Amino acid sequence: MTIDVPQEILDALTDVDMPRLPPEAPASGAARLAGIDVPVYRAGCVVAGSGAAGLRAAVEMKRRGDDVVVISQSAWGGTSACSGSDKQTLHTANTADQGDNYKAMARAIRSGGAMDEDTAYVEAVGSSRMMASLQFLGLPLPQDPLGGTLRYQTDHDEVGRATSCGPRTSRLMVKVLAEEAIRLGVPFYNQTTAVKILTEGDGTDRHVVGILMMRAGDRTQENPLGIALFVSDVIVLAAGGPGELYRDSVYPNGCFGSLGLALEAGIELVNLTESQFGIGTRREGFPWNLSGTYVQAIPHIYSVDMQGVEHHFLGEYYRSTQELASNVFRKGYQWPFHATRMLDFGSSLVDLAIYRETAAGRRVFMDFNRNPLPVPGDLPFGLERLDEDVRLYLGKAGADQDMPIDRLKHMNPLAIELYRRYKIDIAAEPLEFAVNNQHMNGGLMVDVWGRSNLRGCYAVGEAAGTHGVTRPGGAALNAGQVFGTRVAEHISASGRAKRAAADDITTTAEAGIVDLLGALRTESPLSVKSIRADVQARMSEKAGIICDQESVSGALSEARKLNADIRDQGIAYGRGAEAVRGVQWRHMALASEAVLTALDFFIRNGGGSRGARAICDTQGESLPLVRSGPLQQYRFRKERPAHREEQIVVRLDGNEIVLSTRPNRTFDESARSFFERDWPAWLTGRIYDLADE
Repeated sequence: MTIDVPQEILDALTDVDMPRLPPEAPASGAARLAGIDVPVYRAGCVVAGSGAAGLRAAVEMKRRGDDVVVISQSAWGGTSACSGSDKQTLHTANTADQGDNYKAMARAIRSGGAMDEDTAYVEAVGSSRMMASLQFLGLPLPQDPLGGTLRYQTDHDEVGRATSCGPRTSRLMVKVLAEEAIRLGVPFYNQTTAVKILTEGDGTDRHVVGILMMRAGDRTQENPLGIALFVSDVIVLAAGGPGELYRDSVYPNGCFGSLGLALEAGIELVNLTESQFGIGTRREGFPWNLSGTYVQAIPHIYSVDMQGVEHHFLGEYYRSTQELASNVFRKGYQWPFHATRMLDFGSSLVDLAIYRETAAGRRVFMDFNRNPLPVPGDLPFGLERLDEDVRLYLGKAGADQDMPIDRLKHMNPLAIELYRRYKIDIAAEPLEFAVNNQHMNGGLMVDVWGRSNLRGCYAVGEAAGTHGVTRPGGAALNAGQVFGTRVAEHISASGRAKRAAADDITTTAEAGIVDLLGALRTESPLSVKSIRADVQARMSEKAGIICDQESVSGALSEARKLNADIRDQGIAYGRGAEAVRGVQWRHMALASEAVLTALDFFIRNGGGSRGARAICDTQGESLPLVRSGPLQQYRFRKERPAHREEQIVVRLDGNEIVLSTRPNRTFDESARSFFERDWPAWLTGRIYDLADE
């Protein structure tokens, strides 16, 4: 029986209005720097990014009496506020049934390897507090009649620790955190883009002193690019991931992240080889992940060639209709591509098939008004002819309706409602989609308090490289909240952000502006458009889910040449507003080279196939099979177990990207706290490790 949810409830969980920003505080002064009248803003801490992780850090700092401001390129315009899936997941310790074991949860979070064990435990043990505080702020997480949180299984999650408010979970998180930040009086500066981190000192004494911005509101005749100086000894990078890195992407438009910004400041990055790819609708229309019930409804998936002819291409990959339909269903909780799931007729064979259709110039669709067509020569689709795990799930869900659209409406009406908001009626027409880049698992290398190697610089959310090779679906939202709180606690304990910075950094700021202006040249033959096309095509075609040593090596050579050209010739811009994009694409080109450098290093050192990519090799040990036989061109290497125990560290030395490896930090599961012994470390603040601050 399908339960009809009232329209007003669907509307409230789909149309999530964001709060109005408060008026911006004026600059505290001005300075004549590099021939420009530059407004000067001062703060104890600058949080760069207005997503869920950045807002959590700002709220927690403000609660502790710190002087903190939030700057944003586009408030409420990032991945937290604008991305999601069928019922976007928040992954936390399970509070239903008999509760959860934090150490077991930590093992699950880090199970893919290349993740610090202590970080995984921090995320696990902090998840209960994180969820409770969000509920306190008004996040409507669903409960059973006795107060337990409703749960389900998501990708890389064998226990069922996932929960959701629906497709707009992270937007609702942003909403309640933004309302709290505004209530607390946190200043916001919108249309403000961080373009250069300013530092002073050498070696281990090098530290943050401020950050240069480009602000639409500060453009004047004397300052046509809107350059502004924010003086602060503490910054928190929370600007998300490098969404513009790939052409085939499910990120919202304009998501640049801060990898290039961090590299230029000498900050070490880690795990740049690790991303997440999966099926979704592209950002040219309405970007959204097609996980969960979208595929658990088992729609018909087909492609259309240039002549408009339909192709039942999945029928060429699977041996039976039952096997095909069951693996379409499994994409719901095995959503990200994983090389090993191409074997044994697994669910990532669906991703490979879609990837090949798209590469051949065909458009791929899912049709919720048709059940999957039968594999040639086999029985037709039937709900009674599905693998046992699939039949059991649909049976428990009561999803026994004849057509996919009715099964989807029964399991998750919000999934249909969401697309209708963007003028796409999946109940009436097929939905076009592809395999897209969705998440960067790497980022700034941080410790258990979110500190980078640059004193005074922290990172949270997708900007922080804490996720390892794989992660349970929704663990990233949890990590951003946990580390947003941890960062705030550490900054507050240090006392460095209690009042606005008063330092005179005129000389440092002027040198930074000169460097910035030197990279922007109106006469340059390199345009933002050409750099974007170059970077995105290279990354999507050479560093997507299918890679090989030769193509990655060639892509790296091209990326190095592009960055050499940018250093030599600069980037052209017309209006002042275009200069911001010029700086961002300089950063993105640098980030692209960093990713390719790490990936090339990984492959050359015997790196095998794992979460993000299949590393194809004619001598590879693994060979995907399809109904007609082996796919020899996609033979791939196995992952080396030793690579799970280490991480690739990336830094910029002059103009050269330098690599090293380090072992994962460990966590002693046998260690036990003892109240009387350990309480003084909390009382005196020794737990914050502030000796070198």
